[in-house]
Parts: sequence; C-alpha cells; structure tokens
Amino acid sequence: MTSKLDALRARFESSEIDGILIGSDENRRYVSGFSGTAGNLIITSDAAVLATDFRYIEQAGQQAPDFRVLRVAGGGSDWLTNLLKELGVSRLGFESQHMTVATHERLSKAFAEAGNGSGVELVPTAGLIEELRSVKDEAEMALLTRAIEISDRAFEEVSRILKDGMTEREVAWLLERTMRELGADSVSFDTIVAAGPNAALPHHRADDTPLRDGQPLIIDMGARYEGYCSDLSRTLSIGHEDDTFREVYTTVLRAQQTAIDGVRSGMTAGEADGLARAVIEEAGYGDKFGHSLGHGVGLEIHERPGVGPNSPVVLEDGMPFTIEPGIYISGWGGVRIEDIVVLEDGKARVISNAPKID
Repeated sequence: MTSKLDALRARFESSEIDGILIGSDENRRYVSGFSGTAGNLIITSDAAVLATDFRYIEQAGQQAPDFRVLRVAGGGSDWLTNLLKELGVSRLGFESQHMTVATHERLSKAFAEAGNGSGVELVPTAGLIEELRSVKDEAEMALLTRAIEISDRAFEEVSRILKDGMTEREVAWLLERTMRELGADSVSFDTIVAAGPNAALPHHRADDTPLRDGQPLIIDMGARYEGYCSDLSRTLSIGHEDDTFREVYTTVLRAQQTAIDGVRSGMTAGEADGLARAVIEEAGYGDKFGHSLGHGVGLEIHERPGVGPNSPVVLEDGMPFTIEPGIYISGWGGVRIEDIVVLEDGKARVISNAPKID
C-alpha cells in the first residue's frame, strides 16, 4: 500500500492540506487494504493511522501493516482531536462527497471546543482518492479479471438452460447462485433480468414476468470478488428472433464494436461516448439511447471514469470501464450489450468473454 499512500500524499500540496481523514468504505480499503466496515484513516506526510473499534483490531493489524492501528470506542471525537494535535495537523482534508453534514458539524464543534491552540480547519476535498482509483495496478486488475471471469462463466452456464415460461425472478436467482458457486463473495448489484416490454426499462427489477418465445431478454449481472466488481450485460431472444430484434441488436452490437475499436487513451470520455452514439443516431434510434456509454468499475460498481456525453475526463492507460450502448423501445423491449475493457498501450482490450449472438 506504500505506493498508494505516496500517490495520495503527493496531492496534499495542491489540495492545501497537511492531513486527510478518510471514512468511506471503498476509499479506506483502497488506501489501507483494511476491509472492515468501521474505521477512519488519518494520513499525514509522515504518518498513517487506522482508527477502529475492538471488533476489528486484529483484522486491521493483518490487513493494514503499513498503518498504526488505534483502538477507539464510543461516538466521541476526543481521540481525533488529540491525534491531530500529536501529528501537528492544522488543515485536515475530508471527503466532501461522503461526510454527512451532521458529522461535519460535530467535528467542527469538537475542534473549536478543544482549544489549546489546536486550530484545526476542515478542508473539503472532492474526488481526490476516486481519481487515483480510476487507474488500476496489476494486483487490482487481477482481482477485477477474476470477478469478470466468474460472471462470464455464470452467464454462459445459465443461458444454456433458459426456456419459455421461466420467470425473471427464477433466472436472477440462478445467475446469483451460480456466481456464488463459482467463487463470488457476493453480487455487485441486484441482478437485472428484463423480459419482453420490461427490457425497455434499463434498470428493471426482476419480478414474476415469464420469459416468452420471440421476446427480447436483457440480463445485467455482476460478481464481487475480494472487493472488486464485474458488470456484464447480454441480450437474448428466447426462441425465434423477429425482424425488429435483429435490426436493433445488430445496431447496438455495431455501436459497441465501433466504440471498442475507436476508443483511445488521451481522448475524453465524452468523445468515446460519441463513437457509439453516432452509430445509433445514424440508424434512427438516437432518442432511444438515453444513458451514458459506460462507467468505471472497481471497488464500486460505478466509479470514475464516467463515460458519458460531454464528459471532460481524459481516458488513460490502466483505466477499466464498461462499454454498454443500448436501445429501448416502449411496449416492445430493448437491447443492451455490455463488456468491460481496459486501456492498454493506448487502446481498448476487452476483458469480458461471455458469448453474444452471432
């Protein structure tokens, strides 16, 4: 974790802070390796402290060997004010995207009441660690790849046994059970199984709707493995494919492949989105593609970079993200095809291998 600490500390000067408080689960795990559900990191230019309660002391020592582990109890802030005084922190960065107003008010009051010349000022930082997380190292990519392999294989196994009359809920359970059996710690998100007209709803929740011959079926699923999330979408037609399905599916597949072939390191995420969107608009379905082309994946199912229209984020080597164009037609259904790619040597390498319709 030393390299991650160094990368974070290198941003202190530009953020005008001399320490940072990290409490969000994913950022805490990213920086320290600690996967417990309670705790705070306090990091300065020469100190790294993990404060947690008695339930996690042993775990913290094992998972975060680069950190001094501090046992704390109760909901008070004395431990933090004392620690900041010890470390000489006067401008403390905090995760403005994650800290609640109530916590901010409590800490501000505690610092003001501490007196003794502590003078700690809370300084908001937004996306500081999330920016670092967008580029994965070799160890992270190995975990992400394993999560992707699990969801790929689960889809392949379950898709072989789908048949007319099965319900969306049954299919979702089969997918989730199979991912668990293949080694997933959990699912990345609630599995989406959307049959027929339900497939026109990008985030439909699986219910008792039955699969019917000739209707589109969207499956959107993901496995979590040692903290890292996969995300996979495939669209099928149970039984025969009608002309509408073939036209829409072919358009979405062509849009996805165009984006995969054309995305490059150094272009903006908005430009990448435009590669696929142009294909769909040219086919006359522009108003039927209402979401972004993709998003980063890692410790969270949606993280930087957001790959959507007008996004100014510059894509870099080492960034994994989804490419998932879709077309949704009310009353008929929809098609979405999603793979995870990673930028390497300036271009996209597709990691997902689940089968698509030829």
